Parts: sequence; C-alpha cells; structure tokens
Amino acid sequence: MTALIRFRLAGFLRTGRALAPVLAGLLTLAVLYGGGRAQPAEAYGVSAVVLFPVLAWQTKILLDVEPDVQRRLALATVGPTREWVAGLLAAAVAGLGLVTAALVFPWLVGGVTGPVVPGDRSIPAGLALGLWGHLIALPPALALGALASRVITRSAGYGVAVLTLGVVGVLVIGRTDSVAPWLAPPVMPAARALAGAISGPTALALTGWALAWAAVALTGYARARHRRP
Repeated sequence: MTALIRFRLAGFLRTGRALAPVLAGLLTLAVLYGGGRAQPAEAYGVSAVVLFPVLAWQTKILLDVEPDVQRRLALATVGPTREWVAGLLAAAVAGLGLVTAALVFPWLVGGVTGPVVPGDRSIPAGLALGLWGHLIALPPALALGALASRVITRSAGYGVAVLTLGVVGVLVIGRTDSVAPWLAPPVMPAARALAGAISGPTALALTGWALAWAAVALTGYARARHRRP
C-alpha cells in the first residue's frame, strides 16, 4: 500500500494538478494576512476556515487524477479497502504539506505578531493552537473531498455541487448557534475558540466533534466505494 500511496502522490505532483490548490491556498492566505497583523492563534483560526475548501478541493483533485482503468487495476492488486485507504492517505500527506505552508506563510509576510500586552499567548502556544486548528479541519476536509470525487459522483458537475454544498454547510450550519451545528464539522467554532481563551475541555470536545463527523462521512465514502469500484 505504501507504493500505491507514493504512486498517487507522484501522479498528483508530476501532472501539475498540485499547483492549482497550492496557488489558491497561498493567494487566499496573502489576502487574509494583507489586512494587518494578528496574534498567531487568532490568525491561524481564520486560516483554517479559509483553507478548509482548498483542502477539500485538493483531495478531490488528487483522487480524480488516477484514470478509472488504473484504479481498477489497483483494486485487483491490493483489494478494495487498501485501494481507497491508500488514496485517502495520499490526500492526507498532501493536506499536511498545505497545512505546513499555511503555518509558515504568515511569518514570511509579517501577518502575525508576538505578545503585545501582558496576558497575550506566547508564540509557541499560538503555534501549537494554530496547528491544532488546522489539524481538526483536515480530516473533515479529506472526507468532503472524497465524497465529491469522481468515483462517487460520476460527474464533474455533481462533484462541484457536493463540494460547494459542503463548504456552505461549514460556514452556515456549522455555527454553535445554529439549529443543528453537528451536521457540519466544527471549523467555525474552532476558529471562534482560538480567538478567545480556549479551555482544554472545549478543545477536546471540538476535536471529538471533528473526528466523529469525519468518521461518519468516511464510512459513507467507504460504502459507496464498495458499490462503485
């Protein structure tokens, strides 16, 4: 399965498909941080929100790169479970690369600042919380991108629709004051928590919420993949 992961990442990179989400992510971050400096945790919370659709889109692109015939050969070689798990793991590696760029980029353009007044978080604490904010956004983004992939939707138009509706759901439904916030991953609540004094229980609850949402979505993806090889 390791060879299949490397193979899919190589195809994603060598075909140039990786450029679009990376450039879109960097451009979005440049606009975000162009408005002035902010504390790391607060800035990274917003960064995780704006990168969520980019991470989901990147996942869809990576999963769609492989031709259908080649995917069926991989199914016959490693089996159905390992085949789709390898695709998700390859997307996770690519997503971690984009998250790393998102953590480094604001320091290069002067978009974040250290403690200004007593009580501000230290830079290491802000970085740790920012990493957490991006990492809890990554599994739901992978799940949404997988559900929007060509092998599930069978159509580019349907794939875009799934991706768009998922992102809108995160921004509109996934607020803690909405009727059913659990229908969307907690990307917005995490950003709000990072802007304030986030507690340990809150961080654990948001992490569990994100992982549970991703697990449910990926379960649906796995069942659909078994029906649609």
